[in-house]
Amino acid sequence: MDSVAFDIILAQGTMMHVIFRFVMTTALLFLPIISPAAGGPPVAVKEVVATLEQGYATIADLQADFAQRTTIASMNREERGAGELSLKKSSGGAMFRFNYKKPRQQIISNGKTVWYWLPENHQVMVSDAATLFEGGNGIALNYLTGLGHISTDFTANFATESRDKKGDYVLDLVPKKATPVMAKLRLTVSAGAVADFIAGKKPVNPFPVVSSVVFDQLGNKTRIDFSNIRINRGLESARFTFKVPAGVEVIKQ
Repeated sequence: MDSVAFDIILAQGTMMHVIFRFVMTTALLFLPIISPAAGGPPVAVKEVVATLEQGYATIADLQADFAQRTTIASMNREERGAGELSLKKSSGGAMFRFNYKKPRQQIISNGKTVWYWLPENHQVMVSDAATLFEGGNGIALNYLTGLGHISTDFTANFATESRDKKGDYVLDLVPKKATPVMAKLRLTVSAGAVADFIAGKKPVNPFPVVSSVVFDQLGNKTRIDFSNIRINRGLESARFTFKVPAGVEVIKQ
């Protein structure tokens, strides 16, 4: 992937969408309710959000496999990727690592610096994390670290189709402050995890996000589906730093 493609990725904020993102805090009040597909009491948006927030509060680190699909509206083109992501909460900032198997590349951050490694191009692009996430992009950073609050940053509602074909809940989160990288965040949340949370009033599944879709202001969208999720394995901080290989071109953003 060349630097032009990298700029496109940055414009869509694909670095920040995972982790997905993942889950915010503070349940919303006075929200619409829907009825489950097959009986049972109605479920409110605030209960789905509470499942997310309280589960995420128990996560210290996370690993997951992911499949990514980005649609670039202006080019009428779709790009696909897949790999493994790692996330670790840190008081110093968001620590994350995306190891793409297809296309082969890595995006790594120790909370202060972001490295974008393109081995086939013998290039590494280096950005300051604070600069990358400044302004409206900070919402995406909060999504990574769990420091954001849905009630503060987003207006949350069920999507038009409030449940997908598998019966999982679909939430639409619209930022209260406009940002070019995120017009809307759509999360699909495990219905089983929500039911378990409501029954026990405590999270059983710390990361109930099945998929996330980020829509930007230009009509582009990036979907990430998560699988093989591993929670609290004690990931070392060294995983989230990058040593630039000798002879590689370094491009500072």
